[in-house]
Amino acid sequence: MLRPFDQHMKPTLNLGYILLISLVAAFGGFLFGYDTAVVSGAIGFLKTHFQLSAELTGWAASSMLVGCMAGAMIGGPLGDRWGRKPCLILCAALFAISSLASAIPATLAQFAWSRFAGGVAIGAASMLSPLYIAEIAPEKIRGTLVALYQLAIVIGILVVFFVNLQIQRLGDEAWNINTGWRWMFASLVLPSVLFGVFMAVVPESPRWLLKMGHRDQARQILERIGGPETATREIAQIDQALKQEEGHWSELFTTGYRRALIIGIALAVFGQFSGINAIMYFAPEIFKAAGSGTDSAFAQTVIVGVFNLLFTFVAIWLVDKAGRKPLLVAGTIVQVISLTFVGTMLAGGHSGMPLLVGILGFVAAFAVAMGPIPWIVNSEIFPTKLRGRAMSVAIFCLWLADWIVTQTFPMLREGIGPARTFWVYAGCSLLSTVFVVVMVPETKGRTLEEIEASWRKH
Repeated sequence: MLRPFDQHMKPTLNLGYILLISLVAAFGGFLFGYDTAVVSGAIGFLKTHFQLSAELTGWAASSMLVGCMAGAMIGGPLGDRWGRKPCLILCAALFAISSLASAIPATLAQFAWSRFAGGVAIGAASMLSPLYIAEIAPEKIRGTLVALYQLAIVIGILVVFFVNLQIQRLGDEAWNINTGWRWMFASLVLPSVLFGVFMAVVPESPRWLLKMGHRDQARQILERIGGPETATREIAQIDQALKQEEGHWSELFTTGYRRALIIGIALAVFGQFSGINAIMYFAPEIFKAAGSGTDSAFAQTVIVGVFNLLFTFVAIWLVDKAGRKPLLVAGTIVQVISLTFVGTMLAGGHSGMPLLVGILGFVAAFAVAMGPIPWIVNSEIFPTKLRGRAMSVAIFCLWLADWIVTQTFPMLREGIGPARTFWVYAGCSLLSTVFVVVMVPETKGRTLEEIEASWRKH
């Protein structure tokens, strides 16, 4: 057994407790992945049911993302004011309500408003869950634990791909157009309720408690995580960092934190401009357009989800070993190669295995790097007093970029063709490689307070 921490010894970590509360918070990522990807199975049936044009098809898929932008902007300030935990419980309630409402609309407008409400929950949870994990986690395993959030996202995506596959098999085309898609959206209600129940039993973030002056509660949590001496050391570091922060928005734009904000926003935007959600939201339609039958297209989509999951485990294994920056560089280079190949296959009219291999190569590269690492870096690089608000800005930009991609993909596919569309995404991935090489620092193995101090030195 490890002895209490001093400068020559490792801290005693309660890994079971840390993992438990991290998994509970990461469950918000499961709802995020499930709710964003459920539309992939429903969109074709929705298009026929409501007789939608390409523009309105994009709106049906992306209306949720407008809510995500709103949720990201309000989630940070509310999380800073009320705490991470109660805001995540509120998100769980909103997930359940919006999922039920999305299953029963009579018009596209009603559907869009229901999806908007779900988007508010996703947007808020998408910055509060990884932020909460980062503020709980010890620095040596912080990357791994925050990557659990991305793992939960891809599990949610895979589960809903499988659920969609099974639901569409319950009836014929006419049944799916009238009823099947409704069950796809309603299936999120139960996991939403479970998330709210689980969040009710985990503690609040100790860094938020210290910021609000609740020192005894913060110490109890930190002692349970790492022991009394580790708690004393961390409290001293957090207190020192808080003394050097005013907590004003202007600090993000007028101090060394400006570079942190640029990095956080750019990583979030580049991740979306890779086109990942054009695949996750429209995968069955892409495969059907390339010549696959309906059931085959849904089955291929499940394979995409499986690859996404498997390579997210690779990211969890490597992120605290290889570091954030090397994975980002390698991953974005493979994205460029894979997306170029996908465009070439589509230009040549190839479907089936060649197209699937290209898409799987891209998904694997994304899952190892640009999937989890922007969440990790954004949860690490901002100062404690500003972390919620700064992450709100970065995650708002992520959802804005996601909305742009989702709204424009059907129009680009009809306008310039699917091959050129994927070549555009390859070009964006190339730009992201250059940005990472030039701008992104390594944060592996450093405490949040050490990262914060490095911006002040610059």
